[in-house]
Amino acid sequence: MSETHSMVHGSHPEPAPLYQAKPGMPLYVDRAVYGPLADRIELRTLRERIVVPKRSGYAWKVRAGDICRVSLPEGPQVADLDLWNLHDPRERFWSGRTKQLHSAHMTRFDRFWSCLPFLRPIATVLDESVRYGIDADGAGCHDLLGTRCDPYVHALLSGESFDLCCHSNLTRAVLPYGLTEYDVHDNLNMFQVTGLTRDGRYFAKPSPAKKGDYFEFIAEIDLLCAISACPHGDLSVPMWGPNAGDPATTCRPLAIEIFEMPPQVLVGWSPAQAAPYAGLHGLDFPERAAQRNTSSKVAHATTSRSRG
Repeated sequence: MSETHSMVHGSHPEPAPLYQAKPGMPLYVDRAVYGPLADRIELRTLRERIVVPKRSGYAWKVRAGDICRVSLPEGPQVADLDLWNLHDPRERFWSGRTKQLHSAHMTRFDRFWSCLPFLRPIATVLDESVRYGIDADGAGCHDLLGTRCDPYVHALLSGESFDLCCHSNLTRAVLPYGLTEYDVHDNLNMFQVTGLTRDGRYFAKPSPAKKGDYFEFIAEIDLLCAISACPHGDLSVPMWGPNAGDPATTCRPLAIEIFEMPPQVLVGWSPAQAAPYAGLHGLDFPERAAQRNTSSKVAHATTSRSRG
């Protein structure tokens, strides 16, 4: 038995991450390219600023190579973020694979990975100002362990109908883009601190974010984004149990800013390409392989034209 799997002084050694990013791998973010994108904020040109009212949702487009910042103009507030490929919404953010490849809590230079059969980084975190780390309870901020609140579990647990859950807010937000409730998926819970108890039970803590805190990412492909200002606000009021209360007074708006970067700062950056798997799961459909290769080239050309 190897030393890695052996007992050391009666206890197991600390386990190593299953997936590790190394230079040259898609998991690894080249700091020489992405560092200036994060740090040279004086070179950014603001294209659009949006304020999302409390307990509501909003959807917007972000071009490949643009930077999107979500901030807190009035104070702590949890925000639920979903991402789709703007041109093919079947490709969308995959929170499960993302937390495997990076962490259960997102931070600087982690990447948002898309679902199968695409599997590519569709956005990369450039910065986040909370910098919470991992606390004594094993909890972290910007949560991928959980998912959005929804009216179904609310009705199940309370017997009440409530139309301002994040799932509902996101559903209303994406309807103008031809999407429906069935397209809303597991998301990133920005500014939310969560963890697992010793027996594996999910817990959340009040958001440590402050007025002016932000979370920002660069779009690796053309994106449709949707966000919900969570109706539970900053999570300082318990949602369930004997101490449950009305969190309405802890709810605040969100601000969204979309920035364009000059071409000289984007040197070395290029839109992400789908995973190069063409095995067709052992099935013999060569025409499908040829079609996928053609679609990949068309998508790359479309993204290049959108930057022009």
